[in-house]
Amino acid sequence: MQTVHDFDESLALSHEQEDALWWPAVYGKAFPGYLSAASVRQDGWAQRGGIDRVVTLKSGKTVTIDEKVRAASYGDILLETWSDLVRKKPGWMQKDLACDFIAYAFVPDQRCYLLPFIGLRCAWLENGRDWMKSAANKTGGYRFVDALNPNYTTRSVAVPIPDLLSALSQAMIVDWQ
Repeated sequence: MQTVHDFDESLALSHEQEDALWWPAVYGKAFPGYLSAASVRQDGWAQRGGIDRVVTLKSGKTVTIDEKVRAASYGDILLETWSDLVRKKPGWMQKDLACDFIAYAFVPDQRCYLLPFIGLRCAWLENGRDWMKSAANKTGGYRFVDALNPNYTTRSVAVPIPDLLSALSQAMIVDWQ
């Protein structure tokens, strides 16, 4: 499946969603002691490290979040494998980001999955090759999603939500034998 992106339109949509009134509601429910949330818009180490928002709790603890928003629901979560497919620049799933969580929101469902990034990376390292193989074979609901941009193509693998949550759950169990 290929989608053609216009950078200016995508950026405008991103900023529109960034200011959505439902984000404070999400974070208020997700984080006991929620106090505030600050958006990180300027380019710099935080943005490049996958930090779109910093949530502050009453205790003073901060939680860093990379926000992903989809305007439609397909029963899967897109994990960006290549930010530039031809030049083989790793996507966010293949990077060591600085964020604590990926907040993956589906606007039509009014649902947000808060995925702990380190656990997600562990699940990816354990299962990513199999997920990509399934996407290449178009089996089990897995597929590749290519986003065509003016000078590059971004590739993501669509992972069915139940499979991703199961893998994430397994990634939180560590055997040291």
